[in-house]
Amino acid sequence: MAWWLIAYLHPANVIMLYLVGVMIVAVRYGRSASALASVMSVLAFDFFFVAPRFSISVSDAQYLITLLVMLAVSLFISSLASRMRHQANVAMLREARAGNLYMLGKELAAVLTLDQILEIGRRHLAAVFGARIAFFLPDSADQLRLAEPEQDSGAAHVFRNVDAGVAQWVYDNGQAAGKGTATLPSAAALYLPLTATMRTRGVLAFAIEAPSEEERQLAAAQLALPENRQMLEIFCSQIAMAIERLHYAEVAQDALVTMESERLRNSLLSAISHDLRTPLTSLVGSAEALARQPSLGADEREMAVTISEQSQRMSGLVENLLDMARLQSGGITLNRQWNSIEEVVGTALRLLNKTLGERRVETNLPADLPLVRFDAVLIERVFANLIENAVKYAPAGEIIVVDAKANAGLMEISVIDRGPGFPAGMEERAFEKFTRGDTESSTPGVGLGLAICRAIVDAHGGTIRALPAEGGRGARVCFTLPLDKPPALPEEE
Repeated sequence: MAWWLIAYLHPANVIMLYLVGVMIVAVRYGRSASALASVMSVLAFDFFFVAPRFSISVSDAQYLITLLVMLAVSLFISSLASRMRHQANVAMLREARAGNLYMLGKELAAVLTLDQILEIGRRHLAAVFGARIAFFLPDSADQLRLAEPEQDSGAAHVFRNVDAGVAQWVYDNGQAAGKGTATLPSAAALYLPLTATMRTRGVLAFAIEAPSEEERQLAAAQLALPENRQMLEIFCSQIAMAIERLHYAEVAQDALVTMESERLRNSLLSAISHDLRTPLTSLVGSAEALARQPSLGADEREMAVTISEQSQRMSGLVENLLDMARLQSGGITLNRQWNSIEEVVGTALRLLNKTLGERRVETNLPADLPLVRFDAVLIERVFANLIENAVKYAPAGEIIVVDAKANAGLMEISVIDRGPGFPAGMEERAFEKFTRGDTESSTPGVGLGLAICRAIVDAHGGTIRALPAEGGRGARVCFTLPLDKPPALPEEE
């Protein structure tokens, strides 16, 4: 073009034509090609249009300045054009990754199962980074297991050559390991922790597989760039948050089902207890009246006494059921008054006079115990249940001990027996509803006594726990009540 236009254009305009050519090459082919085009343009202008023609020698020294300026401007234009091209490519790549990240978040927001989360993560990571993906998820013992795809069809984005030991180390330490890191850089894959808000939810194994070693090194170098590494960590964070959200959704659903089941059970227990109280009361009264009839023989009188005792025991069970239902539904209002521990223990022992029989109960209650503000009827029920429980399981002839002491703003009361004690691991579960130490035991009861004690003590702001007795023989149930400053007593005249 310059050869045909030289008859109409000044040589300076021909130089502009060459600069346009350098700019086009830089935009289309990058910096190296544009630098080569700059040098070739200067040589072509010198060879074809600077005297003497068809020679690279220059007759006029001023053309040397022209050629040098032309070379400098060409290189500068090529640098600017290639930089713009690179920035445009980077912007397009960022836009594509941002769009993929948006689609990832949008799809993860609508998933309902864990398999869907993992499949979406594999697909999007493969689309953005061209990698194979494997997920490790923890079990109940925090041991990782490989999460296989739901439909195992040999998908290209699934990575199978994984090292479970490296994944476990990453999960335990919360740090990345594998290719491109300081920890096990020779590993076949990069292992990243799936860290959510509350804890690490798993491990992602990430491997870029390329046909040649050169391409693999190039992919590793690209992955080592801070921008790409940050994008990969964002993907991991999104997947971890989705797993955590699904976990807490399942926890909330389980809690809701448990609450509804508990509410239904309490309602059922309350209804049954109310319906059984009246006939049981009538049955107990009738059996006692029948046992007092002088016309009955010995066998008939014994049967009437048995009916009366069993009716009373059943009435006690119904009362426990009703109390448990009312305590858990919040239907009982505490009548807190200043009371003496000695009086409440004495009242409980009088109520259990028939149950105790020949059993001895030893009370270690110091005379200087302070008054405690509590509901006397309910705390009396706690003492009665604990002592009755000790009577059931302690051998005949063994002494049951009740002691109390004030310590650090708390009144600590213990009921101690010399029975078999609580089975190993039962110290906490013993206070759950319908829990017994031996489900096949002939000892009467349905496992509500200690549960009622816990509910009453918790309502008073105290704690209750089961411990082995001193010496390792027997059981000790200890509960605490908070101590307040008692009111001043009026002075006697």
